[in-house]
Amino acid sequence: MQLNKTLTLGLALAMVPLVGFAQETVVVVEDAEAAAPTFDEIGPYLMTTLLFLIGGFLVFWMAAGFAMLEAGLVRSKNVTTQLTKNIALFSIAGIMYWLIGYGIMYPGDFNGYFALQGWFTELEPVGLAAADADLGYASVASDFFFQLMFCATTASIVSGTLAERIKLWPFLIFVVVLTGFIYPIEASWQWGGGWLSEMGFSDFAGSTLVHAAGGFAALAGAIVLGPRLGKYAKDGRVIPMPGSNLALATLGTFILWLGWFGFNGGSQLAAGTVGDITDVGRIFANTNMAASAGAVAALILTQVMYKKVDLTMVLNGALAGLVSITAGPLDPSLFGALWIGAIGGVIVVFAVPMLDKMKIDDVVGAIPVHLLAGLWGTLAVPFYTDGTSFVTQFIGFASIGIFVFVVSIVVWFILKATMGIRVSEEAEIAGLDTTELGMEAYPEFARG
Repeated sequence: MQLNKTLTLGLALAMVPLVGFAQETVVVVEDAEAAAPTFDEIGPYLMTTLLFLIGGFLVFWMAAGFAMLEAGLVRSKNVTTQLTKNIALFSIAGIMYWLIGYGIMYPGDFNGYFALQGWFTELEPVGLAAADADLGYASVASDFFFQLMFCATTASIVSGTLAERIKLWPFLIFVVVLTGFIYPIEASWQWGGGWLSEMGFSDFAGSTLVHAAGGFAALAGAIVLGPRLGKYAKDGRVIPMPGSNLALATLGTFILWLGWFGFNGGSQLAAGTVGDITDVGRIFANTNMAASAGAVAALILTQVMYKKVDLTMVLNGALAGLVSITAGPLDPSLFGALWIGAIGGVIVVFAVPMLDKMKIDDVVGAIPVHLLAGLWGTLAVPFYTDGTSFVTQFIGFASIGIFVFVVSIVVWFILKATMGIRVSEEAEIAGLDTTELGMEAYPEFARG
């Protein structure tokens, strides 16, 4: 009996430190739980960051769409060159936007027109703690990645217009200027809190800032470069130069269509509330409706005008519908998205022959799709978005257009005077694949 009492007392004394440790542990755990942020606090940050990442890689996939579209619409002797230009321009944009473009586009405090600051964009540190994050928005890394995709898209628009006769390296030098300076400057006027934003201009996802800007840069290049050999006969006739692979062009269009959901949906820039994520779904639906309407409008119109459906017009009609809805994909009803997109498809059908009459050679139809449909989409915003006006929308479009066109045409003229931008007649006839790169996309086939 005495032994049992002794053992019990010893065990009790031994448990005292353990009880104290357990109590301290409970306190520490309770303090940690009290300090840990709730999902209501970190949810918007997490969801918006995720939206940027998903939207960003969808827009990245558009680079493949542009590559396939252009590869299909150029002749087989120039396919490798177009593919090279597309992967090179995207890579250059990735470096230039990090080096300087992002800092120009989002400079913080600036005079509203131009700010040269923020070289070498820096990301958050590894293992960022919730207490150190800006929980009201999203991670810098995700925002940088998302915005970079828009910069690269602007350059992709230029590539197709100037196909089949431009030298590779002068084109890539222009891309350096476009992605490092031209695009970030004009985009900062709206998305960086600049003077157009203060004036009340509205461009939700970039009908003007991205698409029309790329179209204006392409137009300037086409004017300086001139048309392809044999495109326009002396008697005024337009000589058709069919693309090498309409299956690739169609695949490229579907890829672009898919990527556009990230382009427009991600531009909601928030996903942390029921309202935000519901709006993203609404944007997806309107984006799809506009593309469908643009394609159907071009389908019907080409049948009526030419007695046969023109697949290339249908493809560009879908893209024009997408560009048209990009300036305001949130506010319209589905019917509103339908008629806005349909007018975009009509614009393409009439604008392509109009450019040919002006002897402006646009190989893939990028100027009608991106510039003219971009104008229409920008002017359509006031129909559904409160607080916007047609005058303000036109001023915004015109100011960006003038800036991009003037700077672009100066750069093109400088490149033309210093190193030349056009290949020789012999090289153009033989094809840029063999003369510029020394390799062909379809070596087993005769050149077209």
